Amino acid sequence: MNSLSSHEQQQQQQQMKTHPGFIAALDQSGGSTPNALRLYGIKEGAWSNEDEMFDIVHRMRARIITSPGFTGERIIAAILFENTMDREIEGRPTADYLWNVKRVVPFLKVDKGLAPEQDGVQLMKPMPTIAALLDKANTKRIYGTKMRSVIKAANGAGIKNIVSQQFEIARNILSAGLVPIVEPEVDIHCREKAEAEALLKEALLKELNELPKNQVVMLKLTLPEQDDFYVDCIRHPNVLRVVALSGGYTREQANDRLRRNHGLVASFSRALVEGLSAQQSDAEFNVMLDKFIQSIFDASNT
Repeated sequence: MNSLSSHEQQQQQQQMKTHPGFIAALDQSGGSTPNALRLYGIKEGAWSNEDEMFDIVHRMRARIITSPGFTGERIIAAILFENTMDREIEGRPTADYLWNVKRVVPFLKVDKGLAPEQDGVQLMKPMPTIAALLDKANTKRIYGTKMRSVIKAANGAGIKNIVSQQFEIARNILSAGLVPIVEPEVDIHCREKAEAEALLKEALLKELNELPKNQVVMLKLTLPEQDDFYVDCIRHPNVLRVVALSGGYTREQANDRLRRNHGLVASFSRALVEGLSAQQSDAEFNVMLDKFIQSIFDASNT
């Protein structure tokens, strides 16, 4: 079970439930790392193997996390990739640094990527080592997890499969004493996006209604076509918080949509770091990151 003390778990639960702010998604993994580094101004030839690439990405993440504006006052949590969890920041394990120095709740991405598209959706690939990863997350004092699958079309059977897979694994995560973020992303380029969202909401509420009273999950959803569309999910007694992914929208577009969805807060990845670069001085980098954090905080606080 979780090696956080019950007092720490309560503190973190309280922060996730009530504290104003948003989640920083710093969890790009193997496949998406080169693109994240390219956007940060580091070209693909800058490393000769995967280990070097992960060294560079860890320096980028450490620079973000140690920046003065990156604190629990506006950022309630951060989602990490396993490689980041296994490393240190300023001589402390990353999750420990996040909570004890920055007062930011640590989450871990646990999925192994997406399976090929079927029935208009991409399920998560099998996770045969999930039990060992959850044990490790507990020893590293992680509070919760995140796992992503993607909806490409308004296909009722496919969407039902996605939600069913997400909740099946969420139950394992809850049994391990961690809080799961369920992320069935609706692709922003989906032609029947509003229709897909209606099918998704129906499937989510059905699963949520079957959870025992004392179990809570979080939902990470694409910013919807209809404002306040997920209000039933936000108010659901088994939902700790509903957060929104940026999903390929620019920060400006994502913030704009977010402001119109009351009670929904950001969990942005690319839209958080868009405009930051390795070439900026620390002073420039810190000023810019602070400004981005404030803009997302303001949009989340509606």
